[in-house]
Amino acid sequence: MMKHAKKWVVGGALGAALAAAPMAGMTAQQWSMATAWGGGPFLKQDAEGFARTVETLTNGDIKIQVFPGGTLGKALKVSDTVKSNVAQTGHTWMGYDWGIDKATVIFAGMAGGLQPEETLMWLFQDGGAELQFEYRSGEFGVASIPCGIFPTEVFLHSKKKIETLDDFQGLKMRTAGAWAEIAGNLGASTVILPGAEVYPALERGVIDATEWSSPSVNFPSGFHKIAKYIITPGIHQPAAVQECVFNMDAWNGLTDQQREVLRMAGKVMALDSYTRYPYNDIGAVAEMRAHGNEFLQLSSEFIAAANKAAADWSDQQAAENEWFKKALDHRRAFQSKIRAHWKSQFLFPLGVD
Repeated sequence: MMKHAKKWVVGGALGAALAAAPMAGMTAQQWSMATAWGGGPFLKQDAEGFARTVETLTNGDIKIQVFPGGTLGKALKVSDTVKSNVAQTGHTWMGYDWGIDKATVIFAGMAGGLQPEETLMWLFQDGGAELQFEYRSGEFGVASIPCGIFPTEVFLHSKKKIETLDDFQGLKMRTAGAWAEIAGNLGASTVILPGAEVYPALERGVIDATEWSSPSVNFPSGFHKIAKYIITPGIHQPAAVQECVFNMDAWNGLTDQQREVLRMAGKVMALDSYTRYPYNDIGAVAEMRAHGNEFLQLSSEFIAAANKAAADWSDQQAAENEWFKKALDHRRAFQSKIRAHWKSQFLFPLGVD
């Protein structure tokens, strides 16, 4: 523990030093940030929080103006908006680009993937963040850093009881990323919608159920008001990674020190989100129970089938996509090590056998 404590002390001291003095050779930057978020904590606390952290650590020499999703470009196409330099930076979930390259979901988070704590270790200790940068810069032409962690999600806010695979057959549900295909393989009928369109679709009966995020994010969205059943655990998304992307010319125009500050700001926001969301979820779950929502758990057979479907889907993608295989092998190697460690320490996070 002392070793890790020392890391945080050193990091904090470096951050204080950077904030206290202008950076050598720094040119002031005024950037626009495109986001995938129409509002709520993703925009106000995460994207704007990253912008404030960057401004603080650079003593105001990098200022980022944050725009809601759809303002500067399509909400689910933030990487395109940034690559074209309509915005110099963006805040998104990489899995929204899965239609272009399915390897994005390995870094974004997917069924069969890592828990939040494991995700932090993989990214910042085991080389996942470096691999993410290599992938995004080479395949998409943008610079990329992790800048937040979403917690394990609610599996579904549903108008129908869902506990078994039989219940799941034909369910009209909103989702995104790899789960859109995996859930389809399990018998659901899936549709991909941006956040702003989910509530009206659920209200009008266009969909029977939706997954979106964790309780504290879903509660202000009001899903619990029109969908009585709240289904857990979130096997489709054990954790998810917020991504900050940067126009490559803008990134290359920075000094090494500036780029390191951006990475540091990403780590700060990853720690903040890792603790903030689960803490806020406690109160949100209590509010949902008080509203009269019924919490249901998926059967063990459903969970086992979903995990197998996710593994089979991933193996199929890896056989066809070199980057998917490279990222999947890297993540699975770490996953094997950390799960063995959990067992040796008598710790059993959700989903660990």
